Amino acid sequence: MGDHFLLQSEVSRRLYHDYAAGQPIIDYHCHLNPQEIYEDKRFGNLAEIWLYGDHYKWRAMRANGIEETLVTGGPGVDDYDRFLAWARTVPATLGNPLYHWSHLELRRYFGIEEPINEKNAPAIWEKANAVLRSEDFSVRRLIRDQRVRVICTTDDPTDTLEYHEGIKGIADFDCLVLPSFRPDKGLEIRRDTFVPWVRKLGETAGMNVDTYEGFLEAVDNRIAFFAKVGCKVSDHALDRVLYAETSLGEVSAIYARALGGETLTLEEESKYKTYTLLHLGEQYSKLGWTMQLHIHASRNNNSRSFARLGPDTGFDSIHDGELAYPLMKLLDGIDAKAGLPRTILYSLNPKDYYVLGTVMGSFQGGGIPGKIQLGSAWWFNDTKDGMLEQMNALANLGLLSRFVGMLTDSRSFLSYPRHEYFRRILCDMLGGWVERGEAPEDMELLGGMVEDICYRNAKNYFGF
Repeated sequence: MGDHFLLQSEVSRRLYHDYAAGQPIIDYHCHLNPQEIYEDKRFGNLAEIWLYGDHYKWRAMRANGIEETLVTGGPGVDDYDRFLAWARTVPATLGNPLYHWSHLELRRYFGIEEPINEKNAPAIWEKANAVLRSEDFSVRRLIRDQRVRVICTTDDPTDTLEYHEGIKGIADFDCLVLPSFRPDKGLEIRRDTFVPWVRKLGETAGMNVDTYEGFLEAVDNRIAFFAKVGCKVSDHALDRVLYAETSLGEVSAIYARALGGETLTLEEESKYKTYTLLHLGEQYSKLGWTMQLHIHASRNNNSRSFARLGPDTGFDSIHDGELAYPLMKLLDGIDAKAGLPRTILYSLNPKDYYVLGTVMGSFQGGGIPGKIQLGSAWWFNDTKDGMLEQMNALANLGLLSRFVGMLTDSRSFLSYPRHEYFRRILCDMLGGWVERGEAPEDMELLGGMVEDICYRNAKNYFGF
């Protein structure tokens, strides 16, 4: 993992070291906690910053036979024992991106260059903890040192955004920390969480949400509030993309039945989601926001573990379902209503890339470079092979040169070396094209393309 890690040609090395390595980072989709940025959190030990909440590592530990108490913790479980369990697991992750990520994190943050294993784990624990105890190691210092210029967190419409507001007032911190509008709980009308969330929305907005029209007004109120705080992106988890022709009157009746505790059909859910997403897309377009659609995740598959541990604990997978027709109709409906906003289409299922790539080509335009994006290789796909597959699909079907690049999609403040990982893979791919005679050895052309994908495209696309 030296200077030329993953860089197999001289051209790829020049592209990375001369053009990619020094670019700032725009993390336009993540799950970092803004309160921890505002409070400039410090961490007690390596297990806390490395293992807490990291379901990527948790899945690997379970696969390695580690007991659940050492995976997710609990009363009486020592952090050092959890760290040792992870140290036993890391050598077994060879071939998984976790092996590369873990060692990049040890190198970039703690100056630890030897491969971690059970034998050297005690020494690594002591060395890393000494760094964590130093005056220089805190969340905001970490963000500054990694040259992160923008962070877009993931936020519920009922959130107060008080910590985003507070971060604005920190004089010596030049990273923009902006909210993202994530109204998933307001779309999942057949879940038990829907009615309580709607009531909370009404309280937060100070509005009556007993009718669907009142509900939409309250949502618009929160969109306006998010925009005032600096929000420029929305985000939706569309585990299944649904579309059904409907009317305001029909959806109003469906909404009323949901508030009354009645059980709804899938068709009713489809109509409610369709009308609501069309309305939301119109609002995003008016504000110049970017709409992100995260498609085809199957969440909380293990019901026993979900009951014990809750969501986002590593029991999710890739979903498979009809996509082309409902997505095309949904995007066309928004476009016909108000003009489609800038839109990023992600799928957790890589078989969808060519569907997404051709659908997005049908809605490009408006003088906006790369207006509709094939989203970065996401979640289970942010491997070396997964990143290459996504970029090759984009290059084949659209313009790789207009790609807005990598994001962390992470809850961990140690995840920024994933941008380095992506940039090395990008440069090696372009270098390979040159080596095979598929692209000219024009460093001005290729270097500019690398700088655009690593930083400038995102900066211009989102309007940061």
